[in-house]
Amino acid sequence: MFFRFSSPFAIRSFLKSPPCILLFVLFSFTEAYDPLDPYGNITIKWDIISWTPDGYVAVVTMNNFQQYRHISEPGWSLGWTWAKKEVIWSMVGGQTTEQGDCSKYKGNIPHCCKKNPVVVDLLPGTPYNQQIANCCKGGVLSSWAQDQSKAVSAFQVSVGSAGTTNKTVKLPKDFTLKAPGPGYTCGPATIVKPTLFIQPDKRRVTQALMTWNVTCTYSQFLAQRTPSCCVSLSSFYNDTVVPCTTCACGCQGNSSQLGECVDPDSSPHLQSVVSNPGPGKSSITPLVRCTRHMCPIRVHWHVKLNYKEYWRVKVTVTNFNYGMNYSNWNLVVQHPNFDNLTQLFSFNYKSITPYGSINDTAMLWGVKFYNDFLMQAGPLGNVQSELLFRKDKSTFTFDKGWAFPRRVYFNGDVCVMPPPDSYPWLPNAGSKQEVSLLALVMSSLVALVLYAYA
Repeated sequence: MFFRFSSPFAIRSFLKSPPCILLFVLFSFTEAYDPLDPYGNITIKWDIISWTPDGYVAVVTMNNFQQYRHISEPGWSLGWTWAKKEVIWSMVGGQTTEQGDCSKYKGNIPHCCKKNPVVVDLLPGTPYNQQIANCCKGGVLSSWAQDQSKAVSAFQVSVGSAGTTNKTVKLPKDFTLKAPGPGYTCGPATIVKPTLFIQPDKRRVTQALMTWNVTCTYSQFLAQRTPSCCVSLSSFYNDTVVPCTTCACGCQGNSSQLGECVDPDSSPHLQSVVSNPGPGKSSITPLVRCTRHMCPIRVHWHVKLNYKEYWRVKVTVTNFNYGMNYSNWNLVVQHPNFDNLTQLFSFNYKSITPYGSINDTAMLWGVKFYNDFLMQAGPLGNVQSELLFRKDKSTFTFDKGWAFPRRVYFNGDVCVMPPPDSYPWLPNAGSKQEVSLLALVMSSLVALVLYAYA
C-alpha cells in the first residue's frame, strides 16, 4: 500500500497529523507482516472430486501453516460469495449457520440457498455418517509447530446450479475467515494444479477434477485495536521489578478500548459478571481484572540465578482474563542465548529459525495434561517454567539489559515490552559516583597537611 500526495503541502499536512493517526498508520503496516513467521498463512483448498447433473462435489481443506498462531474455541467460520446463483444441496463434516430462503424449491430442499453462506465445523462426537477425514473438531486448529496432524480441517460440499465442467465453473469470491473473531484477510481464489490423492493401498494415484486455493493472512491490528499481552521484568541482581507499561492494553474507565474490568475484591459482583457477561458481550471479549496495564495476559521474565557456566531464567504466564481459559497456549520468545538452551522444565520447546542459521527464537508451550491449559484469572490462572542457558563467553553479559528478551508473543500476538531505559541494570551500571561534602573537606585537609610537611 502506498500513499499518493498531490503536493508538498499535502505531505506537510500529513506529517502534522496527530500522533495517534501516525501511529495508527505505522501499526497497520508493521503488524500485517510477521518477521518471525514470514510465510505463515491459512490456505483453503477446494478440490472438485466429482460432477453432478447440476454442479459438483468438492472437498474443502483448511491448512494452518502458521508456526505459532492457532485457532481456539469457538473455532473458525468460513464465508464466501457465490459467483452465480449456486446453492448447497448437502454438506458432510460441516454446516452453514443459516439456510436462507429456499421457498422456490419443492420436494428436495437445499442445505443452504444464501448468496453468501458461512460455514462452521461440526462438533466432536458427530455421528460417523456425517463425518469426513479431518472434520468435526469444533473449528479448533493447532499451530503448525505444535501439532501438524491437528493443524488441518475439512468438509465436503455438494454445490448445485453451478457449472459442470472446468470451463463453466465460476470460482466463489470475497472469502472471509473468522478465527473466531476478525484478523484474517483472504485473497481471491486461484486455480492451481489438481491435487493428487494416494489410495490406501499406495498402488494407485488419482487426482481432483479441478482445484483452487485461497490464502488468508493474519494482522494483529485487524484482530484487535489494542494489544492483548504485556511483559514485566525482574532479576536477582536488582531489587527493581519492572511492571507492565501503564495502559499497555487499555486504561481503566475506557471500555471502548478493551472492555469491562472487574475488581477481584468485590467477589459477589465478580461472580455475577463472569456468569452473566450481559447483552451484546461476545464470548471472546476479554473480561479482565482491573490493573494498571489492563492486559488479559502478562508474561514475567525473571533472571533467577547465575552460575559459572550457566544462568537460569524463570518464566511465568499469568491470565488476568476472567472470561477465557487458554487451551493449547503458546509463547514465542526472542533472545540471542536460545542457541545455547541447555534444559527446559515443564514446557515443550521448538526452535523457530525463519532466517536460516540464526537460532535466537524459541516457541514454548505446555505439556499435555499437565499445564497446556491456562486457567481463567484466579489462584490457578498461571503457568511457569525455568530455562537453563549455557553461557557464550563472547556474548554473555548482564549489562545493559542483555539478559532480557527482545520480543515476546503470546498465542501469536506481540506483547508490549517495557521501555528499554527501565530495565533492571547491574547495581553499578550507569550510576554516578556521588561525593559528599564531608569527603571533600577531609581530602582537602589531608592534602594541606601533606603539603605542610613536604
